[in-house]
Amino acid sequence: MNNIVLRLLSLGLVASSFPLTLHAAAPPELGDKAPDFELKTLDDQTVRLSGLTAKSYVVLVVLRGWPGYQCPICSMQVQDYIRSASAFAEAKTRVVMVYPGPAADLKTHAKEFLANKQWPKDFFYMVDPDYSMVNAYGLRWDAPRETAYPSTFVLDRKGMIRFTKISHSHGDRTTASEILEELKRLPAE
Repeated sequence: MNNIVLRLLSLGLVASSFPLTLHAAAPPELGDKAPDFELKTLDDQTVRLSGLTAKSYVVLVVLRGWPGYQCPICSMQVQDYIRSASAFAEAKTRVVMVYPGPAADLKTHAKEFLANKQWPKDFFYMVDPDYSMVNAYGLRWDAPRETAYPSTFVLDRKGMIRFTKISHSHGDRTTASEILEELKRLPAE
């Protein structure tokens, strides 16, 4: 429908005051191919999701990031995953955490978030300035002092979504043990 209206606008057949409603991407669902993306780590290493899934299962965790403060629930969730780092390594699974927010000072805020955490060398922590990945996944929580819906996806080596959980509140996050149990149900790769 929106493409038709945009085409009519371009031809001058519809007034520009015609109300347009453009819809964001829908979040990927179980069985979908995960949208590929490329983001940078805090040390400016560019990481492409498809490069990671080609080698192992990937647990993709989207944090709230920087909504104007450091989210304490995100911090608890990340600490939980860090405590289980050896179990993820044993399961031959990469953990990728995405920290979204406005581009201005996002890297500084992301570093602050990690300040009291012993970050595992096998985990990837990437920033999503201006929500490019979050928007591609339909996870933008577009409300005052919000950034993204906290979400977790498990991806196989073909980039297919084998588990998904999207929280539309600050809580109701996946735990590391919940994801490790999901990984046990998947075929060995």
